[in-house]
Amino acid sequence: MLRVLVADDQDLFRGGFAMILGAHDDIAVVGEAADGAEAVAKAVELEPDVVLMDIRMPGVDGVEATARVCRRTRAKVLVLTMYDADEYVYDALRAGASGFLLKDVRRDDLVRAVRLVAAGESLLAPAITRRLVAEFVGRGRARPRLQRRLGELTDRETDTLRLLARGRSNAEIAADLVVSEHTVKSHVSNLLTKLDLRDRAQAVVFAYESGLVVAGEQEMTHTDRR
Repeated sequence: MLRVLVADDQDLFRGGFAMILGAHDDIAVVGEAADGAEAVAKAVELEPDVVLMDIRMPGVDGVEATARVCRRTRAKVLVLTMYDADEYVYDALRAGASGFLLKDVRRDDLVRAVRLVAAGESLLAPAITRRLVAEFVGRGRARPRLQRRLGELTDRETDTLRLLARGRSNAEIAADLVVSEHTVKSHVSNLLTKLDLRDRAQAVVFAYESGLVVAGEQEMTHTDRR
């Protein structure tokens, strides 16, 4: 049974999401919150697997609430927004959110997203994520401190991070690097540990902020690297 907390300052959205999720036998909506402070308190108290977090709320907003939930609990955070180019979404990903959804999401996609995030996956549409990160990071503004941390990775781990940031699945990364999917999973796990990142979503942001991947840059294939 997946335990979900729904946080949204609008009753209509909060109740609607809770009703949709609660209609499934494998999902239990264990609580609702009307603002970020309440969301954090209930996440600590109720220990949900997933927090569905509205990004724009009065008082403690969804970004700060996401950061606090990720610091204080093991819950995965899935943020909700009205716009796919919302600056706050980028900030929430940096704070530890495992993905984001538009508020007009279809019922089936909402349920699928909660299940995916609960299973440890990241919910990131590659095209939207690249545009979002590119818009708020900007070309040529790589952070030297993050660049130095890239030196902790092996060449294969660096290649894996680059492809992951381009939106590749494990199977696609394996095909490009000519290794097994199991090896790719090991590389991903290792790079997350070395860089002290929560999940693949944060890895994407790190790849852009460190300058490893630059928006608009022509992608180099495995064949090109050889």
